Amino acid sequence: MVGSAAIEAPLDVTAIERLLPHRYPMLLVDRVTELSDDLIVALKNVTINEPFFRGHFPGHPIMPGVLLVEAMAQAGGILAMRTLTRGGAAPSDYVVMFMSIDKAKFRKPVVPGDQVRLEVVPLRKGGAIWKMAGKAIVDGAVAAEAEFLATVAKKG
Repeated sequence: MVGSAAIEAPLDVTAIERLLPHRYPMLLVDRVTELSDDLIVALKNVTINEPFFRGHFPGHPIMPGVLLVEAMAQAGGILAMRTLTRGGAAPSDYVVMFMSIDKAKFRKPVVPGDQVRLEVVPLRKGGAIWKMAGKAIVDGAVAAEAEFLATVAKKG
């Protein structure tokens, strides 16, 4: 549920849109299945209808690695929003923004039909700067992983 109540899993795309400013085609989290102070597990269902497949690559569609990292960062943004709202803040008053990417590795192509399991844990949390580590997993194999920084900013 999102709003004045605690943010708890599962979250569908409507609830996710209340937490993140992203919209199609940049919203890369379809569902949150697990959510605690120290872990978020989210899903991205990859279909041939994704706009990036028209050019990446014709005849051999592969999800761009940078979008896998973006999906992990969006999941991390939901995790940060959960902490913010536990302190009484309204999700609509804040935005979580990417600051940096470190230790990014791309291990396995993600293709149409795959379901990507996004697992993100905080390495340093709370306050204005969060450090997180994420993995994008397909069929039990790590497709991508990275560490990233995000800032939590008040809108306006």
